[in-house]
Amino acid sequence: MSKTTGTETNTKWETVQKTVFPIDVDPLVEPLYIAWGEALSGSGMQTQDAERLSGLRRTTDSGSVAVGAKVKDGNPQLSDRARYSALLPVGQRVSFATFFNAFPAAYWVQWTDVPAVRLKIVVSGDIRIDVYRSTSRGTFNRIGGALSAQGETTFELPLKNFGDGGWLWYELVANELDSKLIEAEWQVDSSCRRLDHPGTFAASITTYNRPDDCVTQMQRFASETSLHDRLTRLTIVDQGTDLVQEASGYDSAQKALGDQFALIRQGNLGGSGGFARGMYEGERSKADYVILLDDDILIEPAAVLRAVAFADYCRKPTLVGGHMLNLYEKSKVQNFGEYVKEYPFRYGPVNEDLVDFDFAQNDLRTTPGLHRRIDVGYNGWWMCLIPTDVIREIGLSLPVFIKWDDVEYGVRADRQGFSTVTLPGVGVWHMPFVEKDDRLDWQAYFHQRNRWVAAMVYSRYKHGGSLPAESFATDVKHLLAQQYSAVALRILALQDLLKGPQHLHETIGHRAADARKLRQKYSDGQLIKHVSDYPEVSQDRPARRGRTTGDPKNRMEWLSMAGSAMLKNLVKGKPSTSHPESRISAADAKWWRIAASDSSLVSASDGNGASVYRRDPETFRRLLALSVKLHRELVGRWDELSEQYAREHHAFTSVHAWEETFERNAVTEPGHKQK
Repeated sequence: MSKTTGTETNTKWETVQKTVFPIDVDPLVEPLYIAWGEALSGSGMQTQDAERLSGLRRTTDSGSVAVGAKVKDGNPQLSDRARYSALLPVGQRVSFATFFNAFPAAYWVQWTDVPAVRLKIVVSGDIRIDVYRSTSRGTFNRIGGALSAQGETTFELPLKNFGDGGWLWYELVANELDSKLIEAEWQVDSSCRRLDHPGTFAASITTYNRPDDCVTQMQRFASETSLHDRLTRLTIVDQGTDLVQEASGYDSAQKALGDQFALIRQGNLGGSGGFARGMYEGERSKADYVILLDDDILIEPAAVLRAVAFADYCRKPTLVGGHMLNLYEKSKVQNFGEYVKEYPFRYGPVNEDLVDFDFAQNDLRTTPGLHRRIDVGYNGWWMCLIPTDVIREIGLSLPVFIKWDDVEYGVRADRQGFSTVTLPGVGVWHMPFVEKDDRLDWQAYFHQRNRWVAAMVYSRYKHGGSLPAESFATDVKHLLAQQYSAVALRILALQDLLKGPQHLHETIGHRAADARKLRQKYSDGQLIKHVSDYPEVSQDRPARRGRTTGDPKNRMEWLSMAGSAMLKNLVKGKPSTSHPESRISAADAKWWRIAASDSSLVSASDGNGASVYRRDPETFRRLLALSVKLHRELVGRWDELSEQYAREHHAFTSVHAWEETFERNAVTEPGHKQK
């Protein structure tokens, strides 16, 4: 490491990451930006916790801090804080070993040819600077600094020995009153950039009846002037009936963005149709990248610039994704990357131990598992940068309305040589998926069909591995839980799947409405929103010996419960009671609890009401027979269907196919100019 003061250099350095402070004054957000206190060797977490998160035994290295290090907390505050600067309290250590402000060195080593990074820190007053690096095991040590820094100080840090993981960060201590961090930047040699110019991006937001959220996004893009030099156009694809252009604040936001904004109206083609339109328009704008964004996110503008900068330096065109942060508990990160487990063809987090990680409880210095680089298979489209070169090469979104479109695109890109990186320091706040269970509502159709479509194109296992067995088992579980609407939708999905890929574009404009109508035919699909309308809950007879249904303690008990529940539906019996016998919260709505009653009032997972689940043996047997028949046919025709979906995949994701779908679903209004 070399340290310099002043600005003398022969290298043309480009800033790829600035130290930032939160835009909004929210204590729940701050742990993602700053941490307090000194890292000490010790047992900040139990040994077994450290081993679980790191995958290694606890170690202590001379000059390094052990995994599970304890942070000695102070009780300070930053004052006079702006976006890039803050007045520091005297004698208190502020650390930037945080999600938004540490530098993800291992990712730059893996995906770029950048040999070193320069840390430039500008201060006023007198401030101590300590610079740290970590290893993939989570140990870290001081690699340089300045006991008394004034003005501008730079540190050139080689990006070596970050093969499997590791970060860089710095910490500050004010030596005197009125000492201030003016700015800090991580910079790289611009000659290493893949492009011959700083990359440009087109941002695209797809929306359905969230006009106020969209105006908020417009306002944030308009106010963040740092984005304007790189932004070619912000496009909102409005597919709803509650129009963005009629929302309060739209006119002023549109005026502020000027020619860098476009509003497009089209029929409701779901997320995949809206994002396909965003890709299509973005590629036509001649931007280097398209960034796809959900309408209901809270964006950190610095994350956008970081994604673009990282993509500029990747060795080859690379998809760069943002993490999903919890909109309700803002210091939490949903997970640190996802992939598809191919044998069951199911998506999920790469590291289960880092799901719902809370930076208010631990930071980089106390969590060894955060230091390993996490390689992903795809990134969700709450925020994802896609190079337009990739779009031209592999096509637009899968025409599946919603669900699996982002997953499939990442898998498709990977199979054609384009990687996805979920980059630390890049993220947006989004409603957590645990707040809703859309596998039980109308979206159950799309979860089922689209998983099968993707598997038919990409699975390398005979008959799709364990997918058919898992799919059938899921149907049985829903049937035992009296969730007949979900099974009916899943059956419709398989029936459509058997028709071949031509049904995808043909049905994209109306299948969601069809699914909602079908769901309404079943009691469990009818949501009662007002508590005053809930039916009375009462038992005709008390539970045997006063027992309540608990969780199965072992596999034998689980099988016994399943067998008993199955028997109740396979033998003829009297219809279920006219009123619910029990009330079950969403958190407790396991199939064995629901199956224990003939009828239950079950809360919706989003807290928006409840539905009556009612045992219906005739419906159970009818849907079970259909599920058996369809799964048997799909397995029997797997080779034929998978060959057909794979062969026609390029055609139904092509620009031409989507142009025809856009045309069929165009929306024109008097006085409205379609852009």
